[in-house]
Amino acid sequence: MEICHYAEDLKQQPTWVLLLGLIGLLSLSKFTFSLLQWVYVTFLRPPKNLRRYGSWALVTGPTDGIGKAFAFQLARKGLNLVLVGRSPDKLAAVSDEIKAKYGKTQIKTVVADLSGDLSEGVRRIREAIEGIDVGLLVNNAGVSYPYARFFHEVDEELLKNLIRVNVEATTKVTQAVIPGMLERKKGAIVNVGSGAAIVIPSDPLYAVYAATKAYIDQFSRSIHVEYKKSGIDVQCQVPLYVATKMASIRRSSFFVPSPDTYARSALHSIGYEPRCTPYWPHSLVWCIASIIPDFIIDAWRLRFSLGIRKRGQLKDSKKK
Repeated sequence: MEICHYAEDLKQQPTWVLLLGLIGLLSLSKFTFSLLQWVYVTFLRPPKNLRRYGSWALVTGPTDGIGKAFAFQLARKGLNLVLVGRSPDKLAAVSDEIKAKYGKTQIKTVVADLSGDLSEGVRRIREAIEGIDVGLLVNNAGVSYPYARFFHEVDEELLKNLIRVNVEATTKVTQAVIPGMLERKKGAIVNVGSGAAIVIPSDPLYAVYAATKAYIDQFSRSIHVEYKKSGIDVQCQVPLYVATKMASIRRSSFFVPSPDTYARSALHSIGYEPRCTPYWPHSLVWCIASIIPDFIIDAWRLRFSLGIRKRGQLKDSKKK
């Protein structure tokens, strides 16, 4: 009887009230589903067995920061490593550290300056991976600004390095590795993007860096669609601030993880969505940013970057 009475009450309501109620119900259902999905992905979804892609992983920029943490975490998972960097001494040091902790790990090092002779670097990579099953590629090598600056203040050398390393090197290293994955019909590619290109509407005073990372995002998304049916999982990972030298952050915190903490989360996400933010507190920041009007974030970011620029210029003046 109560149900019938409730139905009669609904019939007596104006159409616009019913429509608003329906919209509200749909919005609540969508929010609930998104929240449950986030909880599952963040805390309950099991990681994939990375060895199923192949027994080797190739990591660019492995001598410091996120790249080094990736290398250690991959070795912990039992993968052999191809480490690509420009400093032979640093590559040797990282290799020794990994072998001291994970003695069974096989490691190949490739000395390649991705900001220099890229063709020669890619040739050396092709030689190093010939005959081995590189199942995972981590394109981590990247260049940012020394500190914030207006676009007209970006010198020719910095401009060249930003585009060469962040865009060209990622593209060409991927092109060198992907044929083997196609042949074996399995593989995973992780391209390290940035919240500067995706999470916030603009990144003033870091314009070229943000633009190169936007390329990484679209490049990853597109080849994900191209190669998904070939057994290759392509993913753009979108970190926010991580306590690294490149970010000029020394101390980690809840919202700014250490490279090791970030890399642990990153491995947990490989093989799933074409774009993700592996470290879950970063996803909270992304959620908050998505509901704040763009002009507010733009104004905050400009003010924040101007402060970094002022401190950077002061530091440069003291060196002179």
